[in-house]
Amino acid sequence: MKKILAIALGLCLIIPIISLAGCVSSEKSSSSTIIIRTTGATFPKYQIQKWIEDYQKTHPNVKIEYEGGGSGYGQEVFAKGLTDIGRTDPPVKEDMWKKFLSTGDQPLQFPEIVGAVVITYNIPEIGDKTLKLSRDVLADIFLGKIEYWDDERIKKINPEIADKLPHKKIIVVHRSDASGTTAIFTTYLSLISKDWAENVGAGKTVNWPVDNMGRGVAGKGNPGVVAIVKSTPYTIAYTELSYAIEDKLPVAALENKNGNFVKPTDDTIKAAVSAVKANIPSPTEGYKEDLKQMLDAPGDNAYPIVAFTHLLVWENKEMKNGKHHYTPEKAKAIKDFLTWVLTEGQKPEHLAPGYVGLPQDVAKIGLNAVNMIKEQ
Repeated sequence: MKKILAIALGLCLIIPIISLAGCVSSEKSSSSTIIIRTTGATFPKYQIQKWIEDYQKTHPNVKIEYEGGGSGYGQEVFAKGLTDIGRTDPPVKEDMWKKFLSTGDQPLQFPEIVGAVVITYNIPEIGDKTLKLSRDVLADIFLGKIEYWDDERIKKINPEIADKLPHKKIIVVHRSDASGTTAIFTTYLSLISKDWAENVGAGKTVNWPVDNMGRGVAGKGNPGVVAIVKSTPYTIAYTELSYAIEDKLPVAALENKNGNFVKPTDDTIKAAVSAVKANIPSPTEGYKEDLKQMLDAPGDNAYPIVAFTHLLVWENKEMKNGKHHYTPEKAKAIKDFLTWVLTEGQKPEHLAPGYVGLPQDVAKIGLNAVNMIKEQ
């Protein structure tokens, strides 16, 4: 009986020690994962995915979730505090900026990467041969003034493929959602066409003239637009260069400001960036940035439709409700990730096809903004 009691007492002493040791071991072997949510522009989709993949290889305790939805959607959910990092191609307008400020926190906006809007098409008769589009022809196709692919104006600037251009109606594919890609493209059309500027204008959404002619089709997001072009002959559309690369779609050579027909490449995009002095306002006054600054850049080799795409984050001040947008842990994780994006992430090995890194002075503006984020 005494032996049994001694064994029992021994077990009682041993079990708590084993249990405690287990807890300590567990705490050392696991740690909580921080989730960062980012939402908005699809213009930089493939670049964002590349950054996330590369960053998480060396930061396994951070999970970054990306949802597209377009620049308009990205701005709206950022305003509502439903995402940690918003993404928008065109700079935020002043009315939306005031909506951000009404929370009591300070929004910060700055560029993250350079991309290009391209014209892609599906003309079975010419396959992947390059289509040239002059400034006036491009605008008039989207205005609906040029109705057929074998229009004499198109044939004149494409003598190599003129005899293959079919007498088929041109179907124009555009975005159905509030889109930064649309804002960039329609702003460019407004710069090169007085008719477009006066009768259609620029914005994340516009009234497309071809819709009233029965030759307009809408797709959601850049992926939706590309899917329609791939499956529908005789279409033409605007999209981000990386989508055309990813889906192996042909892209047009566009007439630039100097009168040369230029295809979008790393070199021609860089030529456009280097031809202008980017004027980026303070991240606390992001609405003052001019979308037009890199569009239609001068230079023989400059591709004409080049633009920044932007990040939106909070300074993380105490809001009107006494709360903060980010916990201390999340604020630190966001700062670490965005610092990496603006430094290591701008190096060639971390860039997705179709994107060009920021000029150093522009990246520095972003880094200064990231350092403003408070960890409470």
